[in-house]
Amino acid sequence: MKTVSLSGSLRANVGKTDAAALRVKGLVPCVLYGGKDQVHFFADERAFKPIIFTPNVSIVNIELEGGKSYQAILQAAQYHKITDKLIHADFLELVEGKAITVELPVKTVGQSEGVKKGGKLTIKMRKLKVKGLANKLPEFIELNIDKLDIGQSIAVGDINIDGVSMLNAKNVTVVSVASTRATAAAEEPAKAAPAKAATPAPAKK
Repeated sequence: MKTVSLSGSLRANVGKTDAAALRVKGLVPCVLYGGKDQVHFFADERAFKPIIFTPNVSIVNIELEGGKSYQAILQAAQYHKITDKLIHADFLELVEGKAITVELPVKTVGQSEGVKKGGKLTIKMRKLKVKGLANKLPEFIELNIDKLDIGQSIAVGDINIDGVSMLNAKNVTVVSVASTRATAAAEEPAKAAPAKAATPAPAKK
């Protein structure tokens, strides 16, 4: 999992008034939890670009003034209802030896055999919930679809990542290739047309 950095400062006061004042200055109130203590801090809104404007999950190295630093993952983000600006961020501190639960994006690689034949590829689950140690978790779940033919699919139970537990139901379909009208028509070339009766041979006189 990739690591990105975020610099911030501890909040002197915690409350709605203080949070509103920070947002006016382009700063985002944040809270870090999951470790020994809960930490309230703020960071520049612009510094969140590599954290929130990506589907991948990254480890965030939070560096606070005074030399304190924490490793965490973004657990939740709140946005303004009208402007869509980031207004609050929750981080889960990573504790050595303690597994975490996150949702990882699904990415496909390769070209399906079924798609080559005219089938339609559908990604039914864009994210999957997993559990594992941070150093074992990938940025995303990569599925090779080269051998996926028409009518075939990949379910959660088919996915194996070393050191990672899949938390979605095993029978949930993640990716599938469905038949289309064109492929269905090709599979039944002449069923609709009745076979012509054989012309009888003329009788011998």
